[in-house]
Amino acid sequence: GDDTHHSVFFMFFIYGVEDTNFDPGYEPDWAVISTVKRDRVREHPPVKETSQWSFSLPLSELYSLRRSRFSLGRNFLVFTSRGGHPLPPLHFHRGGTRELLRALQRYIILAPSPVDGRLFLAYPHDSGALSQSFDELHLFDDGSSDLVSRFIQDPYATTFGGFSKVTNFFRGALRPPGSPFHPRGPQDHHGPPSADDEPGFELITCGVELGPKPDVTRGQPLDKWEEFLDPEGRVKDPQRIKELVFRGGITPSLRKDVWKFLLGFYPWNSTVKEREDILRMKTDEYFRMKVQWKSVSEEQEMRNSLLRGYRSLIERDVSRTDRHNTFFSGNDNPGLTLLNDVLMTYCMFNFDLGYVQGMSDLLAPLLFVTQNEVESFWCLTGFMEMVHQNFEESQEAMKQQLLQLSLLMKALDPELLDYLDSQDSGSLCFCFRWLLIWFKREFSFEDILSLWEVLWTRLPCENFHLLMAASILESQRGEFIGSDHDFNTILKHINELTMKLDLQTVLRGAEANYLQLACCKELPVKVQEVIGLYVPPSPDDETSPESEDLTCAKENIPHTITLPPPVCTVDTRQDGSMDSRCLH
Repeated sequence: GDDTHHSVFFMFFIYGVEDTNFDPGYEPDWAVISTVKRDRVREHPPVKETSQWSFSLPLSELYSLRRSRFSLGRNFLVFTSRGGHPLPPLHFHRGGTRELLRALQRYIILAPSPVDGRLFLAYPHDSGALSQSFDELHLFDDGSSDLVSRFIQDPYATTFGGFSKVTNFFRGALRPPGSPFHPRGPQDHHGPPSADDEPGFELITCGVELGPKPDVTRGQPLDKWEEFLDPEGRVKDPQRIKELVFRGGITPSLRKDVWKFLLGFYPWNSTVKEREDILRMKTDEYFRMKVQWKSVSEEQEMRNSLLRGYRSLIERDVSRTDRHNTFFSGNDNPGLTLLNDVLMTYCMFNFDLGYVQGMSDLLAPLLFVTQNEVESFWCLTGFMEMVHQNFEESQEAMKQQLLQLSLLMKALDPELLDYLDSQDSGSLCFCFRWLLIWFKREFSFEDILSLWEVLWTRLPCENFHLLMAASILESQRGEFIGSDHDFNTILKHINELTMKLDLQTVLRGAEANYLQLACCKELPVKVQEVIGLYVPPSPDDETSPESEDLTCAKENIPHTITLPPPVCTVDTRQDGSMDSRCLH
C-alpha cells in the first residue's frame, strides 16, 4: 500500500566521491550544479540532501521530470517534486538518460505531457520491490572514443555550463507544477508560488512567427575585371565586386586576381604600382620567415619539441591532403613540398597558434589557385584572420558557433531542433567539421572554390556559413522527422552527406533563411546578433529593457530588402547583381 510507495526512493550520489568538500575541477558524470538554495530544499521533508553532492526523493513525491539538453552540452534531467520545487539538474556527460527513464518506469508511470514531448508527468502504480540496483544501468562504462564523444568529453567543453546560454525550454524545466508550462494534475488544486529560475543562465526566447521563405535566384559569375579598375589600377567599386561575387562567384580565370583582394593581400584602393611594391615587400618578409625554420639544425630541433611537433603534424597531414587533385597527387609532387613549406612558415608567422589539424585543408585550394608559394601564404594569413579562432585550443569559438547555429535552428525550424534534441543530437555537434573548415570535406574541390569566395565577401553577414549549415539541416528534415533515427544513425546520415549536396541549392536556402529572418518583425535580439542585424540602442534611447528583447529586426535590415507581405525580396539590377546598398 502506501508504505510500499514511500519505501521506493530515487537517490542521486556521485560515484566514488566520499569527501563532500572535494572539488573535482570538472563536473562528474551525474553532476549537480548547486544553484538551488539549500534552505528551500529543507522546507520540504520528502527531499533529503545526504551531502553537498547527493539527495534522495521518494518516487511517490515525484511530480514530473524533464529530459533536455543544453544547446552545446550534454543531457540533463530536472526533477520536480509535488511540492512544486525543482531539484538540482542532473547532468549526464556520457549518456544514460533513456536507461534511467526505463528503470523508473518499473515503479511509476511516466506519461508524456500533451504540450511538451520532453516533459513527463509521474503517476504511481503497483509494482514489485526493487530487484535491481541502478548499478546495473552501466552509466559510467561508455568508453566511446569517436570524434563526437571526444569533443563532448573534452575538458575544455566540460566547463561550458558557466558560459552557456540556454533556450526558453529551460525556463519550463524549472517552473513548478502550477505554472502554465506544467499542466496541473487532478490532485493539485493549490500550488506554491513560482520558484526562481536557476541562476547562471540567460534565458533566450526564440519562438517567433516567420513568414514564408522567399524565392532566391543565383547570378552569373564575375567574368569582367578590368572594367572595374580606374586608369591607375584601383578598384572603383569594391562593394559592387563583393555583391557580384556573393551572387554568382568568380570565373576561374579571374580567381587568382580577385582572391588577393578578398583575402586582404592587396588593399582595394591600391594602384598597380603600389601592388608591385607590396608584392616585393611581402616576398622578402615571407622568405625571411622561411629561412628561420629552414636553418634550424637537427640537433637544435631535438631540443625544440614544439617545432618538432609542428613539423610532424604537418608532414602527416600534407601526405593526405587533396591527393585526388592532380596538383597534389603522386609521390615527390612539388605541390606537396609547397604545401609543407607554406605551413611550416606559417608556424613562424604565428607561433602562438602554430599548426593545427585542418589548416592544410584551408591552404590547398589557395595554393591550387594562386600557383605561387608567396601569394598562397599571404592569402592563408588573410583567411586565418577570419577563422583562426576555430583552431584555438579552448574551442570557445566553436562552442559559440554551435550555440549560434542552435539559436538559428530554434527560430527557423523549432520542430526539427526539438526532434534532434529528443534523439540526443540537440547539441548539433555533428556540424563541428562543417564549421571548423568551412565545409571543405562536404563539397567537391571545385565547389569549395566557389563557396569560399562567396563566404569571403562576408555578405550578407559574417555568419553566413551558419545559415548554410541551417540550410543543410533543413534539407534533411524529411529524413529525420517521424523516423526511427537515434544519435548514432543521425551522425552516420550527416557524415554520408559528403559530396552529395548541391552547392547552389544550399546557397539559395541559406540566403532565403537570412531574408526570412530579416523580415521578421519581432526577431529576438540574440538572433539579430547572429545575423548582424542588431544595432545597440544609443545612450539617449529610452527603450525599456523589456521592449529591447522584442526589437523589430525590420528597423535594422538594409532598406533595399523590401518587406511586401508575405514575401520579402532583394532589389537587383538587370544584370542580376544586387543593389550596391544591399546586404551591408
